[in-house]
Amino acid sequence: MLLSSALLAGCASSPESAHSEVNDPFEGFNRVMWDFNYDVLDPYIARPASLAYVNYVPSPVRSGVGNFLSNLEEPVSFFNSVLVLDGEAAVTHFNRFWLNTFFGLGGLIDIATAAEIGNPSDREFGDTLGYYGVGNGPYLMYPIYGPSTVRETAGDFVDGMMPMVVYLNFWQGLAKWALQGMESRAALVQQEAMLENSPDPYIFTRDAYIQNRNFRASGGKVDPSLYEEEDFLEDYLDEIDDY
Repeated sequence: MLLSSALLAGCASSPESAHSEVNDPFEGFNRVMWDFNYDVLDPYIARPASLAYVNYVPSPVRSGVGNFLSNLEEPVSFFNSVLVLDGEAAVTHFNRFWLNTFFGLGGLIDIATAAEIGNPSDREFGDTLGYYGVGNGPYLMYPIYGPSTVRETAGDFVDGMMPMVVYLNFWQGLAKWALQGMESRAALVQQEAMLENSPDPYIFTRDAYIQNRNFRASGGKVDPSLYEEEDFLEDYLDEIDDY
């Protein structure tokens, strides 16, 4: 989950602006937790367990488990889509949930996608708070869980009280988090070099995480000026190639 937040981050702002927006008053503690997660937990537990899961568990079983767990989160996305007045996404999440629940064996089979009802972006309560202007708050690095903020921590608490996830006991919720985390972690093996080659992996992870949360809170909107900066960089590199 830690590496997923860093490498699957959506770009909502440039790295420089994201860096300046980060509120990290607990950096000393956060770095200690980062060292534990990155240097101890990931190489000795999370990475090998994730690779073993995807390599030895049959693909149909993994697909069914993934579908079932994703279906549990559809009501969460539905309620948060309603809160941000995104009616189209709310209807889609509602339809996906009842179709997969009643005709997909409780969500094991993704009937909705087969019926061309695609899955829009998941929306969490932390995203909803950000949509209405609530700031990220202090950045936090939790042991095992990985990066978060005060806003996302509060959002996770609220999401945990929504159906269907509210019906999971502690161990069921832990299993859900672990299974989804292993899938995400295993998918990032080929991108590990991005983090390893970073001058400061902690800063890279922190800034990428904040960019991702800002991107989600905006509803996937990106500042048009970023495309201008990217075009300028491409033109500059082309000029260098000409020489």
